Amino acid sequence: MGLRVAVVGLSFGAEFVPIHQRHPDVASVVVCDSDPVALQQVGDRFSVPLPARTPSFEAVLADDDVDLVHLVTPFTLHAEQSVAALEAGKHVACTVPMGMSTEEVRRVVDAARASGRVFAMMETAVFTREFLLARALLEAGELGEVSLVRGAHYQDMTGWPPYWRGLPPMHYATHAVAPALALLRTRATSVRCLGSGRNPADEDAYGNPFPAEVAVFTLEGTDAVLEVTRSLQRTARPYTESFSVLGDRGGFEWPQLEGEPPLVFRMGQPEPSRGRPVTSERMEALDRADLLPPSIAPFTREHVHSGGEHLSFLQGGGHGGSHPHLVHDVVRAVVERRPPAAGPEVAADWTLAGLCAHASAMAGGIEVTIPSIG
Repeated sequence: MGLRVAVVGLSFGAEFVPIHQRHPDVASVVVCDSDPVALQQVGDRFSVPLPARTPSFEAVLADDDVDLVHLVTPFTLHAEQSVAALEAGKHVACTVPMGMSTEEVRRVVDAARASGRVFAMMETAVFTREFLLARALLEAGELGEVSLVRGAHYQDMTGWPPYWRGLPPMHYATHAVAPALALLRTRATSVRCLGSGRNPADEDAYGNPFPAEVAVFTLEGTDAVLEVTRSLQRTARPYTESFSVLGDRGGFEWPQLEGEPPLVFRMGQPEPSRGRPVTSERMEALDRADLLPPSIAPFTREHVHSGGEHLSFLQGGGHGGSHPHLVHDVVRAVVERRPPAAGPEVAADWTLAGLCAHASAMAGGIEVTIPSIG
């Protein structure tokens, strides 16, 4: 018998409704949103029966037939709603970040452990075509020993909901942090970070003066370091969520602009002249629908929400075909009773890296130890 999944938050969450509906391990989908217009429009569009539409999150938690709650809600609610769902005996898939403070992150981890249920942070960056290509190159030994990793996420959030106004950039850094940590199978242990630029006083809702922040992380089990740049406003740079991984045999680099093929570098042999030649090649990041059940494979290329016009989709570049991979990962984790790609401890590592980076920036760049909740 298949799972019953509740998708909570139907602004961007509508993207995931048909993916869940078509997954072979999902029997039915409940939709939940406090906006009656969104609830009706999404319910009608995807033929969700009226009894499976609710404006009440509490009603979702009280429904004994709901197995998995997929939260696509404002980040200010993530920890509170995740804990409530876990304590109600539900498995949880939650969009990023896991929480807005170390205390919130700990609460989610503790609730997941106490409940015995699956918790998955739905980090798109570790299921993109580009990430899957970089991982294949690294695992094949084509990059050699990694010496440096970088992540960057530039995005102007002007016009987004008010809770984005003045948000510390590193509080929403998982898209830039996670690919590097996932590729190296490690965690960040400490960070030094500086704030860059200055927010006007009326944009300082979180007590954050910085529109951009730049961090350097030390990593467990490797001499390589991770450099991350994150901006949210007042930074004239087109959107990109990107990462680079550079080794002694080769390298992978996200393109400068979205839509361009990534770059693959290969180190040549020493020559009489100074240095060694490094070649570069544009390599297409192939669609990996082959990793998915046929019924949801088309969603690596197709969007479903309002013609793909939601800001998360437009400015997120479609998230690199990651959505069906995310759904498949968490659904199979529930079915197989195994950890998902970003279970509670991994999600905590990826989220705390950014939270501690901002703490360092607010303290003038001092080194901050990143706690382990593993």
